[in-house]
Amino acid sequence: MKSHFQDLTIIIVTYKSDEIIFDFVKKIPKIINVIVVENSKNHQLKKKLEKRYKNIRVYLRNNEGVSSSLNFGVKKTKTKYLIHLSPDLEVNYDQIKIFFKYAKILNNNFCALGPRFLNTKKKGHKQINQKLKIGKIDSIHGSFMFMNKKKFHDIGGWDRRIFLFFEETDYCSRAKRKKLFCYQINSIKTKTIDTTVKIKDKKIRENWQSLLRWHFIWSKFYITKKKYGFIISFLIFIPIIIRIFFRLSLYKFTNNRQKFKKYKFRLNGLFNSIIGKKSFLRLEDI
Repeated sequence: MKSHFQDLTIIIVTYKSDEIIFDFVKKIPKIINVIVVENSKNHQLKKKLEKRYKNIRVYLRNNEGVSSSLNFGVKKTKTKYLIHLSPDLEVNYDQIKIFFKYAKILNNNFCALGPRFLNTKKKGHKQINQKLKIGKIDSIHGSFMFMNKKKFHDIGGWDRRIFLFFEETDYCSRAKRKKLFCYQINSIKTKTIDTTVKIKDKKIRENWQSLLRWHFIWSKFYITKKKYGFIISFLIFIPIIIRIFFRLSLYKFTNNRQKFKKYKFRLNGLFNSIIGKKSFLRLEDI
C-alpha cells in the first residue's frame, strides 16, 4: 500500500472552504501527496496548511473555475495517478488501494474510476447495479475521480471553458470517443457529509445561488452543443426556453421577486451560452 500511495496525488479545489478543509485533510494519510488549488486567494489557509502538513502544497489562483483549477493541479503533480477529490465527502483511505488493483487489471486503459455514492438520489446520480463489483458507466462523478495522468493528458484534460457543472460529463464523453471508458467500483464507498462552499453573509449566499443557476444552464447548453451541434441543441432547448419565459411572466405578474430573479439568471446564462459567450459571470459581478 505504501508504494501505491507514493504514486498518488490528491487534488482538492477549494473556494471559501476553510470551515471544512482542515478537518478533511487531517484524515488523509501523510504519505499521499496533496495539492490544494485555492480559488478565493486565502493566504492564511495556505500558510496554515503548508506549515502543519509537509505533504500538502497550496496554490493561490484567481477563480477561473473547477476545470482550469484541476488542469493546473495536474500540471503540478509528479505522480502516475491522481484523484480529484471534493472536501465535502467522507472517504475511507484504506479503500484507495482498490483503485490501483483495478487500474492494473484494466492495464491503465480507462478514463476514470470512481466509488459508489451512498446518499444520492437515483434520478440525479446514475450508478451501476450495486450487485456488481465493477461496471462501465457513462460518467464518473467529478467529486471523486481516480485517473491516470498520462490518459488525462491524452484525453485533453478538462475543458477550461467550463467554469462550473458538467466538467466531468464532457471529459468522460471525449474519452469514450478515444475508447477510454469509465468504471464504477462498488467496494469503494463514499457519501456527502457537508457543503464545499460556506458563505455566512445572506446576501452573498443568495448571489452565490444565482451564480450556480447561471453556470448550470450555460454549461448544460454548451456541452449539448459540443455533442450535437448548434441547431439540434437549440431545438432540444426550445421547451426549456418556453418554460423559463412562462415562469418569468408568472412571477412578474405575481410580484414574486425571488423566483423572478431565479429565472432571470437562468435565462441570462442560457442566452449567453447560445450566442457563444464565455462563462464569464463571477460572484463579484452580481
